[in-house]
Amino acid sequence: MPPSNSPAAKTERLMNLVMTLLYTRRPLSRARIRETVEQYRLAPTDEAFERMFERDKEELRELGIPLATEEISAGWEDEPGYRIHARDYALPQIRFDADELAVLGLAARAWSHATLAAPAATALRKLRASGVEPDDEAFAFVEARLGTSEPAFGPLFDAVLAQAPVRFGYARPGEEAATRHVQPWGLTSQSGHWYLTGLDTDRGEPRVFRLSRISGKVTRAGKPGSYAVPADHDPVAMIRGRREGGRLDLVRLRVQSGSGNALRHRGIETAGDDGWDKVELPYSDPGDIAHELASYGASLIVEEPPAVRDAVIAVLRAGADAHEEVGP
Repeated sequence: MPPSNSPAAKTERLMNLVMTLLYTRRPLSRARIRETVEQYRLAPTDEAFERMFERDKEELRELGIPLATEEISAGWEDEPGYRIHARDYALPQIRFDADELAVLGLAARAWSHATLAAPAATALRKLRASGVEPDDEAFAFVEARLGTSEPAFGPLFDAVLAQAPVRFGYARPGEEAATRHVQPWGLTSQSGHWYLTGLDTDRGEPRVFRLSRISGKVTRAGKPGSYAVPADHDPVAMIRGRREGGRLDLVRLRVQSGSGNALRHRGIETAGDDGWDKVELPYSDPGDIAHELASYGASLIVEEPPAVRDAVIAVLRAGADAHEEVGP
């Protein structure tokens, strides 16, 4: 059996508690709940059970599961009983609009060639079992794939779910590979690359790691559930603002009025002329930001630095060459 404080054990305990309270015909006392739920029965003392039960009640309420408190009978004096009413717990009929069904179909195809192919297929089967049929043809002209070719993705994905520390070799540009010890917080795709966010325990501060720069095997370096992910963790903001903990440079842009709202939000904007505004945007890797800037097409001009301008031109040329090869 998993350790009582591990995420897996906690999830199992909560599920057992929900099933017990959902299918009982009458409110259950604390003593009866402790007898029925195995994890509570194994608690070493009454005090340990009480602490565990109180935490679980609060967590169920935070999850939106309606835990009802009712009187059991006169013989139990003032001790309350607990149950979950099926009518309050059941979800309403799931309904999707045509555009939502199209997006579901596109999302399923996006993961069909990736590490999450099996979970995606399971989710589709559950949707179809409930009468929901994703529209696989709405975006038939779009080739949607999320590449996870990096060998590190699988073990890091498992480590994020288990909240288990890891170690791996990592080489930043121009440096030799060194062993890093990390508490993984999340995996996020940005500008065509996958990044790991987490706490670098050797340096004692949050860091970002690009998966393509991880060398060798990713191995566990601690027990599952041995740390908690910060409640305010924002992986996208962390990647944009502190990518690989390196020094940030500024790219200077001219952005057409009415365009580039996401860039304006992240950068420093000053009014320009002739329908163009100036925006200064922090970045750390010219190749990464080039893909994002190229997506704005003719509504954006990179003024400096030359490295970013050249990288954007290279992305646009590669797209044009690919279009010519495919044909109209």
